[in-house]
Amino acid sequence: MTTRGAFWQLAKRLLQHKKRAAGAIVMAFVSAAGLGVGLIGIALVLRQVLPDPAGGSDGRSLREMAQENVGRLPEWLSARGGSQAWIETLPTDRFDSVLWLVLALGALTFIGGTANFLHRYLSLSMTTHTVAAVRRDAYAHVLKMPLGRIIGGSSADMISRIVNDTNMLGRGFTSLTSQVVAQLTKGLAALVAAVIIDWRLSIVTLGVAPIMVIVIRKFGKRIRRASKRALKGQAKLLEAATEAMLGFRVMKVYGAEQRELERFEKHNQDVVREQLRVRTARALSGPLIELLAIAVMGGLAVVAAKAIIDNELDPANFLTALMSLAVAGNALKPLNNLFQVIQQADAAAQRLVELMGGESEPTIEGAKALPRHTTSVSFDDVSFAYSGANVNAVDGVSLEIPFGSTVAFVGPNGCGKTTLLGLVPRLYEPGAGCVRIDGVDIAAVDLQELRAQIGVVTQEVVLFAGTIAENIGYSKPDATRNEIEQAAQLAHADAFIREMPEGYDTAVGAQGLTLSGGQRQRLSIARALLRDPAILILDEATSMIDSESEAQIAAAIAEQGGQRTCLIVAHRLSTIVHADRIVVMDKGKVIDSGRHDELLERSGAYRQLAAHQIVPAATK
Repeated sequence: MTTRGAFWQLAKRLLQHKKRAAGAIVMAFVSAAGLGVGLIGIALVLRQVLPDPAGGSDGRSLREMAQENVGRLPEWLSARGGSQAWIETLPTDRFDSVLWLVLALGALTFIGGTANFLHRYLSLSMTTHTVAAVRRDAYAHVLKMPLGRIIGGSSADMISRIVNDTNMLGRGFTSLTSQVVAQLTKGLAALVAAVIIDWRLSIVTLGVAPIMVIVIRKFGKRIRRASKRALKGQAKLLEAATEAMLGFRVMKVYGAEQRELERFEKHNQDVVREQLRVRTARALSGPLIELLAIAVMGGLAVVAAKAIIDNELDPANFLTALMSLAVAGNALKPLNNLFQVIQQADAAAQRLVELMGGESEPTIEGAKALPRHTTSVSFDDVSFAYSGANVNAVDGVSLEIPFGSTVAFVGPNGCGKTTLLGLVPRLYEPGAGCVRIDGVDIAAVDLQELRAQIGVVTQEVVLFAGTIAENIGYSKPDATRNEIEQAAQLAHADAFIREMPEGYDTAVGAQGLTLSGGQRQRLSIARALLRDPAILILDEATSMIDSESEAQIAAAIAEQGGQRTCLIVAHRLSTIVHADRIVVMDKGKVIDSGRHDELLERSGAYRQLAAHQIVPAATK
């Protein structure tokens, strides 16, 4: 999907609501037809009242005018014989004729108003549902993006596209379906009425239309470009504000309020500058079109005055034709602003199309089934590099880990521990080599089947707005309350949970900031254990838990020996020494592996890490 004509690409989705679209268009034409017929009716009323060019009265009643024009009806219609019958029902008195016409105009106004309401009702319904679908699809696409794409991009920009850009797109859709169609049909109906009343005046007016189109297009391009830059600026505003709110404690401690305000203000001024450019273009286009319209109307008035003085133009025709043209102009005048709104929506549509056209996690046709892991996890000469990086984060790693064993990964910051474990649930795709579970290349396995067997606990705990029970149950939506409590007990979280005001039903709030770091981590561990994973990945999972709780958790995991494979990145020596195997990494490579005692004897790198009693946390 290209971004060229992005607004119209997305606007095609409006046609998915076929019944609403058809109904809205029909109602627009009904409303416009009522306006056109009403203008012609006004011409008939004026002919009853105003004198003819020769100075006398028209003198014809409504019945006489109908009788005079019945011959213009198609032969198949007049031959039915019914036309003369209804003509006989028309009044012969001029005042009665005017009264009948006024009543008919009132009925047309009511019908037109009803049709206009239905047109707007159906159009807005269609627009609302379509924008909601675009918003849902954009969000769904973001959720399917690879982790590397999210980490490498700006989450605030993506949120801005999903929320702000879809709102702008909705304004464009509303202008198109609810206003542009209505104004166009009304304007065209008024022009048709003017042509029927006096075609000479109408032709002169239509000559200025191409000039107006050129003006609208020229300013529309400027508005679209400036609007796109303004939307990007708004995304940066959201990013700056979000980061400040999430890091509020750090900002306060380091007295960075003024710096954050200055950063926000910089982006704010960028948005203001682009919005002012949009303002200038919109402010200039309106007066130019009004100037053209006044010039046309002035020219018409001069030409018509001359024709009336020379008895070549019926005053009634002139007035009603002029009125029809004025109505047409009034209906078409908002189109300039409406098309400008569409240009702004096109800028938003381009950003949405770019988002939805981005990379997604690969889907595999005919993906292999993956029975529950029972044999081994192996890395076969695996390498991986982050986008834009000059060196591999993981470089030629080959390992085989038997099922049921506990393997710890240690090494200095940036050695590739976390990245290597991230390859197991396919958060990243290897650039070379492959990861196998029980001999099956996971690249050929359905992602959902693969991840259903894996539980992950990271140093950075993510909790959602909701209760404690809901947060633990996030990994298994159909879990019973008893299963949730058992998982909490296993993670040594049950005791502090029961001390909370409402126990498992206590609301934790977004990010769980009302809990301590250790409490949040134990909830995260309980969440992972709830799904009974065949592979458990603990990446600095006990970094904020006291030594006693860490030992209890390690013991609980050890008690389940043989039931799952545990892959651990830990910062405490107490966790590492109990592992069945310790893998030492440096610069993306495995430089040694073995048990604690073995490594102390032969590995200088491991002895240095053990001497400090701390294995630094990895950032990648």
